[in-house]
Amino acid sequence: GGHIDRKPAADLAEVPDLAKKLSAIMGSQEFVRASCIGPVKLVTLEPLHDDIRRFRAAMDAYGQGARGFMNAASPGLITAFQVNRHYPSHEAYLADLADAMREEYETIVAAGFDLQLDCPDLAMSRHTGYQDLSEAEFLKVAAANVEALNAATANIPPERMRMHICWGNYEGPHDHDIPLERVIDIVLSARPATVLFEGANPRHEHEWTVWRDAAIADDKLLAPGVIDTCSNYVEHPELIAQRIERFAGIVGADRVIASTDCGFGTFAGYGKIDPLVTAKKLKALREGADIAAARL
Repeated sequence: GGHIDRKPAADLAEVPDLAKKLSAIMGSQEFVRASCIGPVKLVTLEPLHDDIRRFRAAMDAYGQGARGFMNAASPGLITAFQVNRHYPSHEAYLADLADAMREEYETIVAAGFDLQLDCPDLAMSRHTGYQDLSEAEFLKVAAANVEALNAATANIPPERMRMHICWGNYEGPHDHDIPLERVIDIVLSARPATVLFEGANPRHEHEWTVWRDAAIADDKLLAPGVIDTCSNYVEHPELIAQRIERFAGIVGADRVIASTDCGFGTFAGYGKIDPLVTAKKLKALREGADIAAARL
């Protein structure tokens, strides 16, 4: 079933003119999302096999021996975007989702690609879909979501997986974002070895100290965002190098992957960043990583 998206994000609700402007830029479409109105089960993996074929062809043509990864929604992310209107509890919904998604996850890895699980449910959902919960209730949901992710990926080696957490890839105030220190233990309890997270925007860059003070297992790799995906400013390579060096100081240079805060294309047909600027930013990312590597 479909329903019109629920309450606006808590930060945008306080700035209605900006919210209106952002939705106008995005084509002001009302997002009608599916909700869960019956038992969840896998019907077909054919669309995934199509994606794998296309991606393999692109990697063969342009990959030059690089490792590829494919994204998939985490069970918890699905609960945040496709609201439960059927199951007696969040946990019951999660259990069926974990069973339904397990084969997709394993198929991606069996095809020779790493699996990236997208998990904005562990951060962004606090001020969007779960804004009416208390913080304690939200953290309980987030912990259950990670348990489901771990169950669904139990057969996949952690080093073949990445997870991405974010607070929403939009140019809003973000002053309702849950602080990283409240969720970091839950994030670090997830099985994927590589953790991708926002580290370049003005709301979250300071949180490198949270990673410094956290108990990070030796097999974890950090993939901090060192370029912002919501601003057409092109980061100076020296700034990028400094950001990388902070994280290298925490876990060592061989466990840091210089990354972006989020993706450059969040909505189909709508990109916040000019495509030519995106290319410049990625070039700066490469230059900044080279500067850092020479110094580390």
